[in-house]
Amino acid sequence: MRLFLGITAINRLALICLSIVVGGGCAGRVGAQPAGIEEDRDANDSPPHLISVWTHDASTTPEFGVIKRAAETFNRQQSTYKVEVFPFYMQNYDERLRNAAATGTLPSLLELDGPFLYAFAWPGYLRPIDPFVPPELLKDLLPSIIAQGTYEGRLYSLAQFDSGLAMWGDRRRLAAAGVRIPTIRNPWTLDEFEQALARLAARGDVEYPLSMTLYAIGGGEFYSYAYAPILQGFGGDLIDRRDYRRATGVLDGPRSVAAMKRFQSWFTKGWTRPVFDREDDFEKGRTALTWGGHWKYRDYRNALGDDLVLIPLPDFGQGIKTGMGSWSWGISSTCRHPAGAWAFLAHLMSVDAILDITNINGAVPARYSALARSPLYGAEGPLALFAEQLAAGHGVPRPATPAYYTLRKEFNQAILSIVAGGDVQAALNAAARRFDEDIARHRGYPSP
Repeated sequence: MRLFLGITAINRLALICLSIVVGGGCAGRVGAQPAGIEEDRDANDSPPHLISVWTHDASTTPEFGVIKRAAETFNRQQSTYKVEVFPFYMQNYDERLRNAAATGTLPSLLELDGPFLYAFAWPGYLRPIDPFVPPELLKDLLPSIIAQGTYEGRLYSLAQFDSGLAMWGDRRRLAAAGVRIPTIRNPWTLDEFEQALARLAARGDVEYPLSMTLYAIGGGEFYSYAYAPILQGFGGDLIDRRDYRRATGVLDGPRSVAAMKRFQSWFTKGWTRPVFDREDDFEKGRTALTWGGHWKYRDYRNALGDDLVLIPLPDFGQGIKTGMGSWSWGISSTCRHPAGAWAFLAHLMSVDAILDITNINGAVPARYSALARSPLYGAEGPLALFAEQLAAGHGVPRPATPAYYTLRKEFNQAILSIVAGGDVQAALNAAARRFDEDIARHRGYPSP
């Protein structure tokens, strides 16, 4: 049975002033909270009110250190709330969240991986944050940040950063094969992309031209993130996005089938290989191109130096499509002090705090004003292409449905079957059917 936990009684304390959100600095003060935001009033709960925060980062990671320092700064700046950040210790963070949600023990503020947000928003485990977010902040956010955080027309989360998906290339090998370096404004067409792979293969100075990063752990989240843009580039998709309640006819429709048959042909022609037992083919010069994300920049730069070039994904006929989405922050519906949770989230969304974390993890800053100051993603930065793709609207969010868990699993299985030479139509039929069965079991995941 669906559970929706409503907003509770009133307390007029506390919100970090909008200068934190709109401006670049982290300094702030406690001020008026947005109208309609209510908090529990408990005579035994005197300030400072505890705001518990869960992050997916382990205590030994640099990212956790950045979040912890942000909490310490926030706590020094005001006395109404006290933020405590808890690192992740167990092996499966998502399982920890689901168990806490089921038992009503979620923290005040929690980190969620992009597409899993919807499975927490639909049952009412998260509270919409629309009333908190000022228009000035919304205007400064990449469109992909808002798209990822929105479910059924309400905003449930904000992220400090987004991800970037493209191809990395070896400039020297591409030049030797006479392959043009594409741009966002003039990307490779499907034919030009395949001609490039054929030329690289004919030269014989690599084991195979393109790594598709199939080694990603059991597919995990990477397959739907990285290969769905191929479907979308052909005009197909994972799901019917008009209501997110049907995959049949879309995931297994003619355009998606055409996309995956072409994808399979890259393997049969030897232009790419199903490599699962190693992760360094591009760094070691076994390939000239690799299909991947921003998180590999430092490894690739160290290996290739000035020969490293970032290349947009090809235009397969429907314009450039690319993956997007990353970790974001949401406020639980059981949070007793939502204004305090938002105050800390506003602090995390300041330009300085965004740059603190993205300079460590290399991800795409969520705000235009942060991008302008980023050494990686600014106008002359080596990763500016990732930001340009997202700002131009080329990123396609993973489907905003609580059934995404099932969709991801079934698409991963379809990819593995296709790579192994299986029948494309049959693999996509099976994936679409199982997703629709999940939707039917939950009666379409009706809105509240």
